[in-house]
Amino acid sequence: MVHNQRLTIKKISQRISLIKQLVCRQSHPISPFRLAMNNDYQHPAIEKGVDDAAWPTIAPHTYWGNANLNFTLRTYFEVPVSWDKRHPIALCLPIGEPDDFSHPEALVYIDGLPYAGCDRHHQEIMLNDTFRDGKSHLLALYGWTGIGGWDILNTNKNTQILMRPCSVVQIDQILRDFIATARVALGVVNNLNDSQPEKWFLLNAMDEAFKTLDMREPFDSNFYQSVPVAHTILKNRIGKAGTALDVDITVTGHAHIDVAWLWTIGQSRHKAGRSFYSALHLMEQFEDYHFTQSQPQFYDYIRQDYPELFEKIKRKVKEKRWEITGGMWVEADCNISGPESLARQFLLGRRFFREHFGSDVESPILWLPDVFGYSANLPQLMKLAGMKYFFTTKMSWNQYNRIPYDSFFWQGLDGTKILTHFVTTKQNKENEYTTYSSDVTAEQVISTWTNFQQKELHQQLLITYGHGDGGGGPTREMLENICEMKNFPALPKVHQGSALEFFEKLESDSAEHLPTWNNELYLEFHRGTYTTQSHNKRKNRKSEFLMHDTEFLATTATLLDSTYKYPTSTISKAWELVCLNQFHDIITGSSIGEVYADSMKDYEDINEMAIKIKNDAIATIAAHTNSDVLIINPSGFDYSDPILLLDQLLDNQSLVLADGTSALVQPIKDGTLIDAGTVKPFSITSLMKTCNKNSNDNNNLIVKPNLLENSCVQVK
Repeated sequence: MVHNQRLTIKKISQRISLIKQLVCRQSHPISPFRLAMNNDYQHPAIEKGVDDAAWPTIAPHTYWGNANLNFTLRTYFEVPVSWDKRHPIALCLPIGEPDDFSHPEALVYIDGLPYAGCDRHHQEIMLNDTFRDGKSHLLALYGWTGIGGWDILNTNKNTQILMRPCSVVQIDQILRDFIATARVALGVVNNLNDSQPEKWFLLNAMDEAFKTLDMREPFDSNFYQSVPVAHTILKNRIGKAGTALDVDITVTGHAHIDVAWLWTIGQSRHKAGRSFYSALHLMEQFEDYHFTQSQPQFYDYIRQDYPELFEKIKRKVKEKRWEITGGMWVEADCNISGPESLARQFLLGRRFFREHFGSDVESPILWLPDVFGYSANLPQLMKLAGMKYFFTTKMSWNQYNRIPYDSFFWQGLDGTKILTHFVTTKQNKENEYTTYSSDVTAEQVISTWTNFQQKELHQQLLITYGHGDGGGGPTREMLENICEMKNFPALPKVHQGSALEFFEKLESDSAEHLPTWNNELYLEFHRGTYTTQSHNKRKNRKSEFLMHDTEFLATTATLLDSTYKYPTSTISKAWELVCLNQFHDIITGSSIGEVYADSMKDYEDINEMAIKIKNDAIATIAAHTNSDVLIINPSGFDYSDPILLLDQLLDNQSLVLADGTSALVQPIKDGTLIDAGTVKPFSITSLMKTCNKNSNDNNNLIVKPNLLENSCVQVK
């Protein structure tokens, strides 16, 4: 009652907001940036020696960028040598915050070398002590301004981005640690009801701690000296407030990135680089930080675009701090994609991880958090690909019905069972959807347990956290929260770990008790994805058929001619493009127009590569057959329809099969129709041209008003 009367919760919340501004003990301004804009993906001007004198200067508190522009910002900074070396230093880069996603997003280069990602969630870039040399260092940011607004249908293309003052700052880590403890405690209090005693113990603890702070004068030494005393009081009182729930939550960092959606694939390549650099930068600051990332396609882009970053990731994978997941080439649509394409998704993805990271780190987890429904043939394909576990959150988007399980065995068409888990973390109280991009707040951690439907079966749960789609993944605040929540009163126990660790523990402890879901995982949402952008869907299906026929012909040519070299790399490249364009926001039709313009170019490339392989293979096959005409059936079905030969036979010519029988032919305007009977599946039929001895009898046509007649047929 006392805390309600004295508005303790509101007071603590306001005090936290006030003292957050005192974390930066000192600030040294950075010279205004110079700006260059371009709309392509050329290498940015981030090296020393670039002449940027003619670039416009962007003063603080001015607007500098419109929507959908690539930019380079350049300036110099130095760290004052007089600063106390006991306090960490950082760059503070609030270059803008339009109302959409995480924009502007950029990769920070210092003295020409990539350092970390910068976006609205990562405006503070911690610096190591090598920069305390009093020297001037080149600071360059290469990035993208964003889409210009969340509502893509009403995007204001004149959106302006405001540049705020940027600086080098000195951090008071002791105060920051105190704020982290208080922030988590306040979050827990706000999510407990009045009947829970922990709420009042925590309020007493915060009330006593904040009364200890000397807040008479901001930035005064008395204030900073009072912080460790207040923090000790807060920690001690929290320790006596109760125990943590007997629930074990594994949390793993994640940066979900749509390969294309409201941006193109070209832009996503940069998003991946920025996000991955941010993840590595945080690993240097938090020793227990664990990061999970899916989609081999992104790793391949990193290998091509940022080879140094790729090598760093490989080292972190070996250290078991970076977990590669996914299995499929991209997080692909599982309803429109053809069966062979789904198999190729696994084949390409698993092979890439094996070749570049080693077979000992291949993940058995199919990671598809955002895909629009899951076909019942997936469990069988997963098992054949060596995968055991399935992870998603998307089924929480169902329009009417919630699947009655969160942990279960998903049974496929052939009876294969795959251990499956749906993340149960709610984004907030108002939203029923669960999230794969948690902020790891007390509210979300509590919701992960309260929203779980099978509490009687197991108490192991999973949270994936971090800002996606260019937001750089986890933030310092999220990692601080996790440190505080390891054993916090009234909260589930939280610890950093891998998704694989979670699944293995779930399997060992609870598998025998889990139910089975024997059906597809049908998403009651996004139903328009079966019809939108039909031209793109048509190109996809034609590409699937074309690749099948191409591989049949190339394989046949290989078997016939030992000198024919099977075009493995070209076929793999073509399949990579097919699978890339089956990403769940491309083939479904949910992306912007520019994505489909790029997709059409990819399909042209696929067609060009496949046609060349087909022609070369047919030429090789023809050289090994004594024939004038080849009929090739690459399908698995009998074919008995007429076949069009784009050549005109001479009047005295016919086509003879290998057994000596003649094929029926009919000249038409564009060539010759051939009836060769039933053409067997996966077959090659040879036909020879022969000259007819009684050609006049065979081909003379009698024409009368009521009669058409030749030697073969009479029509009255």
